[in-house]
Amino acid sequence: MNIFSLIKYSYLQRVRNYNFLITLCASLAVAYTFVPAPDANYSTIRIADYVGQYNSAWFGYVTAVMSSLFLSLVGFYLINGGIKTDTQTKVGQIIATTKVTNSTYLVSKVISGFLILLTILGIVFIMSIALFFLYNENFPFEVFQFIKPYIIITIPTLFFIAVLAVVFEVFFRKYTVLQNIGFFFLFSFLMLSSRTNQEQFSFDVLGTQIVMQHMETQVREITKGDQIKELSIGYIIGNNSPSKKFSFNGMEFPSLFLISRLLWIGFGFVLIFISAHFFHRFSLQGKTVQKVQKAAILSEVTAKEMHLSGLAKLTTNFSIIPLLTTELLLLIRKGKKWLWIVNAIGMFLLALLPLDIAHQFVLPILWFLQVSRLSNLTTKEFTNKVHYFAFASYKPIQRLLVAQLAASVMLLLFLAIPLVVRVAIISNFTALLSIILGGIFLVFLAASFGIITGGKKLFEVVFFMITYMNINRVPFTDYFGALSQSNLLSIKLAIGTIVLGSIVFSIRKYQLKTS
Repeated sequence: MNIFSLIKYSYLQRVRNYNFLITLCASLAVAYTFVPAPDANYSTIRIADYVGQYNSAWFGYVTAVMSSLFLSLVGFYLINGGIKTDTQTKVGQIIATTKVTNSTYLVSKVISGFLILLTILGIVFIMSIALFFLYNENFPFEVFQFIKPYIIITIPTLFFIAVLAVVFEVFFRKYTVLQNIGFFFLFSFLMLSSRTNQEQFSFDVLGTQIVMQHMETQVREITKGDQIKELSIGYIIGNNSPSKKFSFNGMEFPSLFLISRLLWIGFGFVLIFISAHFFHRFSLQGKTVQKVQKAAILSEVTAKEMHLSGLAKLTTNFSIIPLLTTELLLLIRKGKKWLWIVNAIGMFLLALLPLDIAHQFVLPILWFLQVSRLSNLTTKEFTNKVHYFAFASYKPIQRLLVAQLAASVMLLLFLAIPLVVRVAIISNFTALLSIILGGIFLVFLAASFGIITGGKKLFEVVFFMITYMNINRVPFTDYFGALSQSNLLSIKLAIGTIVLGSIVFSIRKYQLKTS
C-alpha cells in the first residue's frame, strides 16, 4: 500500500498545481492544431503533395504520432523535479525514515509522472475525436482506429519519458541546468536517430517512423515513384499548395515492433532499479557538515572581542547601479563554473562559423543554455522566502525589478556580442535590431511566465519548444531574425515586449499591494 499512497500523493500534488491547469489548456490548444482544418495554411504530416482522407484512421494515427512528439518534447520538463519538491517540502526526509525502499520510491515517482502525461494525453485524445466530427467528410467513426495507435505508439513513449525524468534527477541531483540541457540534446539525438534508422523501427523510442514509412509506401504505390523527397512531420507553416488525398486505413504492426515497445517499458524499469543504487535518499550529511563548520567559524569569530568603531559605516545609496551589479553577479555565479566554459565555446562558434549557421543554430542554443538563469527571474524571492524583505525595499518596481530585467538582457546580449559585431560590420542593421529585440523579448517572456504561474516550469517547457523549433527552422518561432529579417519582425517583437512588460509590471504592482 505504500507505493499507492506515494503515487496518489505525488499525482495530486501536481494536478492541484496552477501550472498544471495552464499546461492542460495549452495542450488542448496545441491538440487542436494536430490535424489542420481543410482550409488551413499549414500541414503537420504530409507526404509529397498527399495527405490522408479525414477518416478515423488518419485522425487516430496522426494525433497519436503528434502526441508522441509533443508530449515527449514538453513532458520531461513538466514532470521533472518531483524529488526536488519532496526535498524542499521535507516530505522526502519523512519518507527516508520509513521502510519504503529506494526502488519503491523511484517507481512511484515514475508512475505518478506517467499518470500526469496520461491525463494530458486523455485530453488530446478527446480533442482528436472532437476534431473528427468537426471536420467529418462522411466517414464512419471507428473508435478502435483511435485507440490502437495511442496504445502502441504514444503510451510506451510517455512511460519512457517519465523514466528519464526520474533518472536524470537522480544522477544530476540538484543541477537542474544539466537536466534541462542533457534532455535537450538527448531528445535531438532521438529525433535524428529515428530519421536515419527508418528500417530499424525497434530502436525508435518515439515509435513514429514505422507509421511514416507505411504512409510513404502507400503514396509511392499511388505515384509509382521509388522515392518520396518531401516527407514532412511537424508544423510546416505557409503550405498553400493544393494537396491530394489518399486513403489511409491504418496498419498492422509487426510482432517485432510490438515486442520492442514492451522492451522499452522493461528497459525503463531496469534504469529505475539501477538508479535506486545511486539515489541519495534525501541524505543531508553534506549540508550538516557544512552547517557545523559554519557554526564553528561563527562561534570563533564571536568569541573574539569586537570593536564597533572598526566596522564600516552604514551608508545609504538609492542608485540602481548597486542592485544591477548584484543581479549580474547572481546570474553569473548561478550554476557550475564549468558551464561558462561551454558558454565561451558558444561565443567562439558565433565568431568563427558561417554567419547563417551562427545566427540560426548557435545563438538559440547558446541562449537556451541560460534557461536555469532566466526561469526564476521573477520568482527567486518567493523560492528563497525573501519576498517580504524585497518588496519592502525602496521602490521595488523601479529599482529591483528593473535591475533584474536589465541584468538578464545584458547577460544575453553579452553572450551574443560576437554575432552582434559581425552583423554590424556588414551593416546589416535589421538583423542587429532583431537580435537585440529578441534578447529583450526572451527576458520579458521569462519574467511574465514566472510572475503569472509563480514557478519556472512553464517557461522551461515553452523555451524548450521554441528552441527546438528554431533549430528546425520554423518561421513562426523566429524571435531573433535568423530566418526573416524585416522591419515587420522588429515591430512584432517590440509590441510583444511591451505587452509582456505591461503584464509583468502590473502583476508585480498588484503583488506589492496584497503582500
